[in-house]
Amino acid sequence: MMNDIGLLFGRPAIQDRQELLSLLRDLQAKHGCMIQVLDADKVVSEKHLVFAAKKAFLAFSERRNIAKDLGVEIMRYASGERQIERALTMGISNSTKRIVLIVVPLGDGRKLPTATDLSSLIELDERGCSFNSKAVRDFFDISPEEIRAVGEQRIPDLVLERVALVDTYH
Repeated sequence: MMNDIGLLFGRPAIQDRQELLSLLRDLQAKHGCMIQVLDADKVVSEKHLVFAAKKAFLAFSERRNIAKDLGVEIMRYASGERQIERALTMGISNSTKRIVLIVVPLGDGRKLPTATDLSSLIELDERGCSFNSKAVRDFFDISPEEIRAVGEQRIPDLVLERVALVDTYH
């Protein structure tokens, strides 16, 4: 199942958060898939999202998930937070400039929505994952001391470390 994960980066096709989420739910129901939308400025790499998704799937398969919804569980891991309420801040707002869609088919024989289907949610761009260093440092509470110790280029590693440690928080 995890081999079929799709990651799409771009601008939200609709700025109104509620309308975008409503369309997202409709597409999920129509295609039998899970689509989670996150603020792309807070995502450091595709590896970040795939790692978070694998951790969420494992948590569900071992019945130790915190969230009842797989998309929220993925967001929880991607945010490096144990608390759902804090993890939700990695989601989108009406002012979000770039988004990432994490798309995963649920069940055998399911197909991912087509690019045409997804065009109602996202206007793809060619930038891929290009995170905002300040937004990531602020969101993941990466201290100046950590940056001095490992360097700015290691921010993705610091984020992956936080994702890995989610299960150890109480």
